[in-house]
Amino acid sequence: MTKKLLLILLYIFISCKETNQAPPIQNEENNIESFYKEVPAITPDDRKEIDNEERRTYHVDEEYKYEYRTGRPDHYEYNYDIVGLDSLNNEVTGNVNTCGKFGAGIIRDKKGNEKDIEVEWYDYGKMKGKDTDGMQYELKAE
Repeated sequence: MTKKLLLILLYIFISCKETNQAPPIQNEENNIESFYKEVPAITPDDRKEIDNEERRTYHVDEEYKYEYRTGRPDHYEYNYDIVGLDSLNNEVTGNVNTCGKFGAGIIRDKKGNEKDIEVEWYDYGKMKGKDTDGMQYELKAE
């Protein structure tokens, strides 16, 4: 028992050496920049193609409304099919990608005309949208 205690004390003594080196200085400006680095905004073209990075994290879960999810826990992008009405009560359908509260995608009217749209979640499964011409939309995830 005494030998074990002596070995432990010797190990602690050897491993607790004092050094004359100062701790490494971190560039605080770089840390702040990386912490506040903005995530690129989602554009309507994001939903058209899945790049190699997204392909590695592609996930489908039929229990939820999204078509698929890509990304990492601190930055997931979700893809949704949407339906709704424009401000003139015309029916529209489409598809959007969202990250957090905001997203973008494409909508189609009954004639098949497509427009780019930006969306914002305002309630569970519900989004408000605005197209490139300024038309407003009430949408919901399908």
